[in-house]
Amino acid sequence: MESIDLRSDTVTHPTAAMREAMASAQVGDDVYGEDPTVNRLQELASELTGKQAGLFVASGTMGNVAAILAHTRRGDEVICGLQSHMYRNEQGAMAALAGAQARPLQEQPDGTLALDEIEAAIQTSDDHHPITRLVTIENTHNLCGAVPLTAAYTQAVGALAQRHGLRLHLDGARLFNAAVAQDISVAGLAAPADSVSICLSKGLSAPVGSVLCGSADFIRAARRTRKVLGGGMRQAGVLAAAGVVALTTMVERLSDDHENAEALARALAAVPGVVLDNNAAATNMVYFHLDEDVPRDASEVSVALKENGVLLDAFGSHGFRAVTHQGVSREMVEHAVAVLNDVLETWR
Repeated sequence: MESIDLRSDTVTHPTAAMREAMASAQVGDDVYGEDPTVNRLQELASELTGKQAGLFVASGTMGNVAAILAHTRRGDEVICGLQSHMYRNEQGAMAALAGAQARPLQEQPDGTLALDEIEAAIQTSDDHHPITRLVTIENTHNLCGAVPLTAAYTQAVGALAQRHGLRLHLDGARLFNAAVAQDISVAGLAAPADSVSICLSKGLSAPVGSVLCGSADFIRAARRTRKVLGGGMRQAGVLAAAGVVALTTMVERLSDDHENAEALARALAAVPGVVLDNNAAATNMVYFHLDEDVPRDASEVSVALKENGVLLDAFGSHGFRAVTHQGVSREMVEHAVAVLNDVLETWR
């Protein structure tokens, strides 16, 4: 059997249809707004998210940073999750590039930020304080088990932000997973947000890119911030073509990944020495850890798995995150668990 890669849904490969679309894509200079394939992708993304306009960017990080630059001024404050991608995994870009200060709050176990804590974190008009300008949430929340945030919760955060004159940005890197898991439209989940970024290169399997969506005025501002980030691409339709295929053909199949994650969680629960974390298999991620009786740490187990054809990253000293995607079949899930069981058996 080929190598089984459970490290991330970013390891997905473009489909044959994507490669064909890329090879035959109509292109133009996107900096002039003349690439028809990029324009098609942006229109499609804005329609799906229920926003007025979209902007093709090189990555989810670029989309999030462009949004912060467009929403804030230097010295403003951004309320975000302590475990969020925007706070932990973007090299402090909101401070380094936007000059904005993060106000991180500890998430609830399901990835939400408590509404009363958001409200309490909003700065007053005191001259000593930075001005709170933006609230950000992540759906699904990677480090909180990839639990899908509900439309009702997002609506409540949006109403709170609006009441205080703030903007709401939704990091929707895996928003399509959240929508499929809840049988709701992406537009329904994104409706309360002033801006939303969606990723094409994770579960949707495009080779590169994200789309930032919002009002026409916001996207005009974000187009300028994309430029200063080096994101003014030229004949980018070659890349955008794969994104069009991703949005039109790869969304519904995400339910397969969720079902495979559920099967993975059930199988792992039966392995001696393995303990499932909370929120296991809420969508396409399964977090688990080794119990105290296993005489090896996670990095040693990860090395042993790799030697047997299973790629799985260690999280901390005893934890793991396994991610299902279009490159992982049910048979692969079952084989990966069998390999893990065999590896642990040698140390029992």
